[in-house]
Amino acid sequence: MDTHADLPLSILDLAPVTEGSDLPTAFARSLDLARHAERLGYRRYWLAEHHNMPGIASAATAVLIGYIAGGTSTIRVGAGGIMLPNHAPLQVAEQFGTLDALYPGRIDLGLGRAPGTDQATARALRRYFDSADAFPNDVVELLHFFEPAKPGQAVRAVPGAGADVPVWLLGSSLFSARLAAALGLPFAFASHFAPAAMDEALAVYRREFRPSQRLQAPYAMLALNVVAADDEAQARRLFTTQQQAFVRLRRGEPGLVPPPIDDIEAFWTPAEKAMVEQALACAVIGDARQVGEGMRAFVARHRPDELMLTANIYNHAARLRSFELAAQAWAGGGNVPAA
Repeated sequence: MDTHADLPLSILDLAPVTEGSDLPTAFARSLDLARHAERLGYRRYWLAEHHNMPGIASAATAVLIGYIAGGTSTIRVGAGGIMLPNHAPLQVAEQFGTLDALYPGRIDLGLGRAPGTDQATARALRRYFDSADAFPNDVVELLHFFEPAKPGQAVRAVPGAGADVPVWLLGSSLFSARLAAALGLPFAFASHFAPAAMDEALAVYRREFRPSQRLQAPYAMLALNVVAADDEAQARRLFTTQQQAFVRLRRGEPGLVPPPIDDIEAFWTPAEKAMVEQALACAVIGDARQVGEGMRAFVARHRPDELMLTANIYNHAARLRSFELAAQAWAGGGNVPAA
């Protein structure tokens, strides 16, 4: 596993809708960030499917992927992920086959087995959350639709059949790690919000991996919260946006992405603080030197093949700057020029 600057960095985006903003602005900012990431050398730009979340605009994930891919030229664009229990595998194959035909060689498909929402919203979607039990079969069915169509095949994905779309499994437990290993697929772990099983899941994935036509050796990507600014105090203040959002979600009060605050301790209870610190344990916050050192330490400890950075930052310019500082610190050992 690589622990040096040539290990790829990627970005996970939720198309955040900030307080005082709107949906068109959120989408324009996501495209702006993707173009920024492309210039900085990030490998992929993934969008996550969530529903009934006022502060997350990436519900129609495949549509948004098309918008981002159409506005960029080289960066890979994909889903991190599509929550497969919400969809028929054929429809997903058609959507991503279409994207692959439009933007060949640039589309990724990450699959998750959670609904990406609450139970009431899950019931309002095409399938009930119970269908997560069928996730392994749905994944196999979807992979089948991406294979070249055979003579006499009753149902084929048009577009989709024969499309060269890398399929990843996403997870925060051992379930998807085992399934990715059994199917010979790359695996992305949601360490940015559910890190508890990370080390065990990675070990299971690597130990049980079986080579496939899609992948000859295990390939694991870990997600990491990274907030970088010109000094540590500023970065920690920016991070309070994510901390507030987590607390509000647990309180049953999801809303638009809030601005940072000066005193996070006055916002949360001790129990809420402990919950957030556990959920966001995989976080690197600070100036360029601190972020570079933190990222390298994380990679050295967990040995991923790729890092996917995420940052829920209220101010768009500060978000752009954070990803810029992170990329430069990773590539240059923390010696980053001033803005």
